[in-house]
This record gives sequence, C-alpha cells and structure tokens, in this order.
Amino acid sequence: MPSEPDDILARKLRAAVADEIPAAVELRHRLHADPRVSGREEDTARMVVAALDAGQGERVAGTGRLLRVGGAGPGVVLRAELDALPLTERTGVPWSSTGAAMHACGHDVHLAALVAVCRAAARIGVDVPMLALLQPREETHPSGAEDVVRSGVLEGALAVVGAHVQPRLPDGHVSAVPGPVNAAADEFEITVTGVGGHAGYPHLTRDPVLAVCQVVVALQHLASRRFDPVLGASCTVGHISGGSAPNVVPDTAVARGTVRVMRDEDRAEATRIITETAAHTAAAFGCAAETRIHPLEPVLRNDPGLAERATGVLNGFGIPVDRAFRSYGADDFSHYCHRTRGLMLFVGTGTDPSAPGLHHPSFLPADEVVARVADALVAGYTAAAAS
Repeated sequence: MPSEPDDILARKLRAAVADEIPAAVELRHRLHADPRVSGREEDTARMVVAALDAGQGERVAGTGRLLRVGGAGPGVVLRAELDALPLTERTGVPWSSTGAAMHACGHDVHLAALVAVCRAAARIGVDVPMLALLQPREETHPSGAEDVVRSGVLEGALAVVGAHVQPRLPDGHVSAVPGPVNAAADEFEITVTGVGGHAGYPHLTRDPVLAVCQVVVALQHLASRRFDPVLGASCTVGHISGGSAPNVVPDTAVARGTVRVMRDEDRAEATRIITETAAHTAAAFGCAAETRIHPLEPVLRNDPGLAERATGVLNGFGIPVDRAFRSYGADDFSHYCHRTRGLMLFVGTGTDPSAPGLHHPSFLPADEVVARVADALVAGYTAAAAS
C-alpha cells in the first residue's frame, strides 16, 4: 500500500487530471480522425507535443519524442504509442478516420490520457520528474521500443509505465499483475521444396502443397504435447502460399506464422521443435523444408513491487483491480522491462465476446476510457515515484 504522502500525491494528481479530461477527449477525437501508420507518425507526434505544452522534447526512434515534466534528475517514464493500423474504419462515429488507417488498438486513447496526466503534473508540480515517451512503430518490426532502448534515453529512469485498453477485462477494471503478463512472440517462415509437374501425373511430382499442409497440422502438437501446459505455448500459421494454377503442382510452398511462449528461455526450444517438425514432416512426403525464425518481442514481465504498489493506489481510488489477467498477445513494451523496472496495466473496456476486439475495424473504446487509462497511469507513476 502507498504511504500516506504518496496516497495524497496520487489523489491530488488524479483530481488535477480530472480537469484535463475534457480537452483530452477532444484530442482523442482529433487523433482518431487523422491517424498515421507505423513509421509515418510525424504529424501525430507534432499534435501530441503541441497538446502537452512542455517544449519540443528530444526526438527518439525516428518519429518519437521524449518530453520532461518536472525538474532534473531520474524520472518515471510514461509511454504511449503513436501509430495506427492499416485498416479501413467501420465505427460510423462523426470523428472516424476516412482513410486507410485506423486507431483500432486504442493508441489514441493512450496518447490522450498521457497528455492529461502530464499536463496535470506540470500544473500541480511533482517532486519526481515525469517523462512522456511518445513511441513510434509499436505495430511493426523492428519495433520502436527496441530503438528507444538502443538510443540510451532510458538510462537512469526509475521505471517505465504503460497502460493499454483491453476488451477481455470487465469495463472499469484495471489489471496490475506481477511477473509475466504478455508472451514472447517470434515469426517463422517455412519454405517446402518439392518437385513440380502436371496435376494429372501426381506420381511424377513431390507435392510441396500437400507437404506444407501436413506441416501445419503437425505443428499443432507444439503447444499441446511439447510444452508443459502450466507454462503454455501458442503456435499459429496465419499464411500459406504456393502455386499459380489449379492444374499445376508447384515446386515450392510457404507457411508463415507466429510462436508465443511465456518464458524467454522457451523461445530456443520452440525454434528447435518447429524446425525439426517441418523438416521431418516434409521429408515424409519426399520434400525438403527450410525454416527461418524472425525474433520479435521478449516476454513482458511486470515488476512485482510496482504491481503491488499500483494495486494499492488503484484500490484507494475505488477501482476494481484484476490480479490474474495474462495474455498471449505481445507488446514491444516488453523491451523496456528487460532494461529497467516496467509496469504494464490493462484497462478493461468490457467482456462481451460478440463485441469487436482489438485490431477490429469496428473497435472503439468509449470516451470515458480516457479517464480510466489516466487513472492507471497515475497509479503506475505514483508506485514508481515512491520506490
């Protein structure tokens, strides 16, 4: 639980944030209506920097920014993502995007909440500096977080805090879970090579399409039979390609997918299993398989002490706290957690299984969620500043 002075700071900051919420909601609408995809976030960054009114800050990771609120010395970094997804929006709200990009992951909400918290902190004054990290390229690889870490701007930071909307949590709840909360994720590409030919003479071919389909089926044993179910794993093939005509057996076929684990030490084992399974299965059909692994994000591991202290702050706010939520989703915030103390809080938007979820063209958190994400950031900041 936070000490009495820290509890006072949290409540004072939350009250100041409440005055910023109307402007933050208006900013959310402007960001949502005019999104930018990964790597092209310059306009979004300028809009948020102007709203923060804390100077131009330091450019990081290309289009990103790092702005300081408060005095000198080590501070707590609050991160929000700049980029949108390459989707055509289907929400129908007056402030929807009309182009080929959309904030379908809640980044507009996160940015607006971050602005509200930082402006409130500047107004009331905080002893521990607050650093607003406007991070680019969360939705692509190589990720913006990797570049932020490489830049060295996090050296000396007390902690990095983030908050993300989550439709799998009940509306109004916030999760503050210690330890691993998001999985490590790697992409794989399996190229199966056979012998092409005429579809009417299959005995003269070695069909890579048949072989790659069997590889996909065989890979399902990775999660169900090769990893401890208590620890878990997920292997999904999301793309298969091969051939150019229905009556031609091609020479090659390709399967691409992702593998996710909850322990970083399991990533090498997953790579080995995928490579061996692909090679042996393809060989059974007279083909050969070559596997390439593209490392993405490590496990997102919350600092236990930060999670515990943030829980105390949230309880003091009267916000229901979830202590069990974990997801096999991946987030490049995980790179920060491997560099310094990190805390990712998830803010519930509802658990209706029929409602649009993250990355759906109809996903649209309510404006009220801006204040809830701000509450989560205040809790994370207070927890980090007090420790």
